Amino acid sequence: MIIGIPKEIMHGENRVSATPDTVKKMVMDGHKVIVQTSAGIGSFYHDDEYAAAGASLIEDAQVIYDQAQVILKVKEPQFNTDHNKHEVDMMHKDQVLITFIHPASPVNHVMVKNLAANGITGLTLDGIPRISRAQSMDALSSMSTCAGYKGIIMAADSIAKFMPMIGSAVGMIKPSTAFVIGTGVAGLRAVATAKSLGAVVYSADIRPEANEQAASLGAKIVETGIPAEIAVSPDGKHANKLSDKWLEIERENLKDMVAKADIIFLSALLLGKQAPIILTDEMVKTMKPGSCVIDISIDQGGNCAITTPGEKEIKHNVIIDGCKNIPGKLPTSSTWMFANNIYNLLKYLVKNDEIKLDFNDEIVSSITVCHDGKLVHAGALEAMGLK
Repeated sequence: MIIGIPKEIMHGENRVSATPDTVKKMVMDGHKVIVQTSAGIGSFYHDDEYAAAGASLIEDAQVIYDQAQVILKVKEPQFNTDHNKHEVDMMHKDQVLITFIHPASPVNHVMVKNLAANGITGLTLDGIPRISRAQSMDALSSMSTCAGYKGIIMAADSIAKFMPMIGSAVGMIKPSTAFVIGTGVAGLRAVATAKSLGAVVYSADIRPEANEQAASLGAKIVETGIPAEIAVSPDGKHANKLSDKWLEIERENLKDMVAKADIIFLSALLLGKQAPIILTDEMVKTMKPGSCVIDISIDQGGNCAITTPGEKEIKHNVIIDGCKNIPGKLPTSSTWMFANNIYNLLKYLVKNDEIKLDFNDEIVSSITVCHDGKLVHAGALEAMGLK
């Protein structure tokens, strides 16, 4: 099987979908691996290392898309300015794409429909279920760890204040206040990082277990007012999608803390679905001038109603950061984690030198976005109003 590793083209994206170590593993598994030249340079993995691992280096991305049966990427397909063509249109029928597609996010709906129309099988890494046998494939958790850490560092750099309490000759300067909304993997890392930088940390999550974990890291819990039976899926693993009524109750319970925070870190996600809007335009208006919102849920639509995807802007005197590739700001660590996750998934899917999709398998059914010319992802169909 021929596996293609193109260079990521999103602005500022330094990650790559394979390291020389994972290339070596793929070659040992009997596959041919073709890597675009300089694909790993942003993560400090160099062409000679890929060549030594057994990869063939190809300069032209189109050749990789033409030859490969499977494409491994980090980010969803983008418009390639070098070829004046969208990456979806550089691909061919029956090709398999494995990457973060985020199909439920509105900004990706046209791209996802085009993937299906072109007969491409799209497998999205944000759909990996949180089950024990899929842990080694869970790139979303890996990247969430990176985003939680680096997102707080970015916020600390953006605000015009100290994070810790500082004593000076003219008096004490109070510590900054960080409010983390959504304490899954990313949120818990954000809580720990903000605490280590000396901030006073508050957090909120609709899941009782998530609140317990945040409290164990030193966060002060802000109650959302959502009953557990409404908030948590029957299996206890995921947050449920809330109705407009319950979302309004949650916002009402969070609004006082929102107005006090210097930093708001937004990481509330729904598995395979569009992220809920928790911070409204009116709530942002109540925030202190110079405060900062880091909306790491932006790939799935964002938790703040006025976040612009991929942009850092000032609105209502508040810094709102919609960076779409925070893990890419830790390229060596995040690439190492990501490449191993995607390799483990690939190895799981390959049978007799080709990818076999068993739709009775929970992992396969959760990650499949489109196949045989049809869009099949439940969260995307729901977000598009087709289900």
